[in-house]
Amino acid sequence: METKNDRAAWLAGGSVRCSPPPAPMQHPRRLLLLGAPGVGKGTQAELLCGAFGACHLSTGDIFRAAKSQEPCRRTPALAEALDFMKHGHLVPDETVLHMVAERGDCLKCHGGFILDGFPRTLAQAVALDRLLTRAGICLDAVISYDLPFEQIVLRFIGRRTCSVCKAVFHVDARPPKMEGACDRCGGALFHREDDNPASVHVRMEAYETSSAPLVHYYEDRHVMVHVSAAGTPEEVFARTLSMLEDHPDFPARR
Repeated sequence: METKNDRAAWLAGGSVRCSPPPAPMQHPRRLLLLGAPGVGKGTQAELLCGAFGACHLSTGDIFRAAKSQEPCRRTPALAEALDFMKHGHLVPDETVLHMVAERGDCLKCHGGFILDGFPRTLAQAVALDRLLTRAGICLDAVISYDLPFEQIVLRFIGRRTCSVCKAVFHVDARPPKMEGACDRCGGALFHREDDNPASVHVRMEAYETSSAPLVHYYEDRHVMVHVSAAGTPEEVFARTLSMLEDHPDFPARR
């Protein structure tokens, strides 16, 4: 039975290597996902990784994994980022860029990648382009998952998170097999305190302020693909594949 790649190089950084490494591919897929909190980027990333054999490179996963690491094992940039977060501050672009640069080999991985959570600002997007250019690779497409604000609020209200592995479910769109229990590890599911309309409104305003320049940046480079995030995860995934097929550069890489 094939063992799933543990993404150790991405999660831990430094000299850590993945076990097992991704299988070489003739045309590794390299995608970037954009979308407001609650649109389902993480779920779509998992589905895309399964379809293309690529690794899910999520900056959020790095921070979650760091909580179980001994402080002495954290990379310098990650330790700095956690310190900013501990004091309730946003992590500066420079620190985020150093953290990703520490994991630069993951961007060159011959298995491809689905990048989620980075870049979040225009400065980060420009820096990412520099990293990719130096590595001699380019993005196949940037996928923006779009959903009206009212529907995003409903998703947060119904969202449930595993208290152990942090897997995310939804009472209507993606219910667990057993009510209140995680399908992956059996952990108890809970409703986060900040998954309420008032908090969602604040997060949406922050996202829209930072994302608008990103959307324009990638649209100008003709790599942007807009996908409606309405419907079930399976419907959104099918819509994503269809939109990618229609993208002028993507089919040639298949």
